[in-house]
Amino acid sequence: MSAVARVRGGRAVLALCFLLPLGAACGEVGERARGTGSSPAGRVLEGTDGTGRHLRETGAGQAPGAGIEVTPGATGGWDVVLTLRRFRFSAPGTRPEPAVGRGVARLFVDGRQVSLLRTRACHLAARLVPQGTHHLTVRLYADDGTAWAVHGKPVQSTADVTASAAETAPDPRR
Repeated sequence: MSAVARVRGGRAVLALCFLLPLGAACGEVGERARGTGSSPAGRVLEGTDGTGRHLRETGAGQAPGAGIEVTPGATGGWDVVLTLRRFRFSAPGTRPEPAVGRGVARLFVDGRQVSLLRTRACHLAARLVPQGTHHLTVRLYADDGTAWAVHGKPVQSTADVTASAAETAPDPRR
């Protein structure tokens, strides 16, 4: 197939998207048939994030992103720092309405939520990460409690942490 034919085919598909009836857009026909709607803040999927919260799918181009770095704290415990892309934290008391790239982060240790975050950094007490190897996961949520998702997967990042006996011992200064 020539390059001209490929371009024309792409233009034809693009033109078809603009000619669809009002209220429909490319890629939504099947979703509407399943009963899930879309909004400017993405669409709620039938699946959940493992904690029972529904996923809110958003396009990869506007999706938030998260990274997590965990280091031993100067006074024991663990310091957690998040790297966020296209995401900002909502203030306490924000209305429970989703807005693209806005919400809270939840921090999990081995799948158990230990903190709700509204800032990029926090300190975990040593008792929350006992001796051994653990998975610390940060997951991003919209203000309505849905988990942000891309391609049906929650927007999250996980770091493996191995705590030794020295790191889990109580701080003698406390």
